Amino acid sequence: MFEKLKKKRKKIDLIDKKLLGLLNQRLRIALEVGKIKKKMGEKIYNPKRETEVLESLKIKNKGPLKHEDLKKIFETIMRTCRSSQI
Repeated sequence: MFEKLKKKRKKIDLIDKKLLGLLNQRLRIALEVGKIKKKMGEKIYNPKRETEVLESLKIKNKGPLKHEDLKKIFETIMRTCRSSQI
């Protein structure tokens, strides 16, 4: 039973590593977007865009992640990216 748990944890560790890479990749792109917005004179925060992103993800989500949890996760990701753009 312990070996089964160990294998599952190893899979989770690999997924976490991939997530970390993707989050950093997302932030790098968000930083570029922030620079473009500043040059264009646009505000960093665009609530309409964030609502569109959340709605799109909600439609694509097939679970078992609950929609409310998905929303919390991505609101945190977007808030972190936004604050890094300032």
